[in-house]
Amino acid sequence: MTQRRILRLTGRDTDSFLQGLVTNDISRLKDGLVYAALLTPQGKYIADFMLLRDGDGVFLDVAEPLADDLVKRLNMYKLRADVRIAESGLNLQRGTGPAPGGAFPDPRHPDLGWRAYSAAPESDDGTDWAAIRVANCIPESGIELTPDTFILEAGFEPLNGVDFRKGCYVGQEVTARMKHKTELRKGLRRVEIKGEAPVGTPITRDGKPLGTLFTQSGDRALAYLRLDRAGEGMVAGPASVKLA
Repeated sequence: MTQRRILRLTGRDTDSFLQGLVTNDISRLKDGLVYAALLTPQGKYIADFMLLRDGDGVFLDVAEPLADDLVKRLNMYKLRADVRIAESGLNLQRGTGPAPGGAFPDPRHPDLGWRAYSAAPESDDGTDWAAIRVANCIPESGIELTPDTFILEAGFEPLNGVDFRKGCYVGQEVTARMKHKTELRKGLRRVEIKGEAPVGTPITRDGKPLGTLFTQSGDRALAYLRLDRAGEGMVAGPASVKLA
């Protein structure tokens, strides 16, 4: 089952259009893949994606469940800009072994290996992606990254997903304020877990809610926590949780 959709944006205004919308600097496309997101004006997550230069166009690699809404939003912002958004006909291949020709390093973290695009069916090399994500505190579209997420709380900065020098984009003011004027009280963290609980299970301490459990791998997991409340005695359903 296809998990990613690869779009292609073309037209003379493509670069300026993206530069005014997304969280990262489009000039980085000269170096390979760029990780970025589209936010609401209030700074909350809509979608995250990879961008890649393709001749006079730009590929956009997004999770399939987010693709239709993302296209609608991009078309809403397009107005009279000379930008066309179309299906590329390509699919994602990725892995952590030797990279094939035409592959690019995943810009989020070296442990995420490479990504490549071709007409072949979507595939990977059997890597345990959940284990890598948990080990390195890397959020995933639709799991840790949801519409109520602020990207700095999800760790976008160390994942090279946001640029604070590029100028304005949608949601930039809130994101910059969180970066420069406040100490984050909430965030995605790696935790140790004894027992199992489904993704989305509330985490509590002394009966008070303080977060949510997400991806698990062995005795480690990702959790979104109120950092000022986290400590000994946290539970997620039948499982016990503590900061790793």
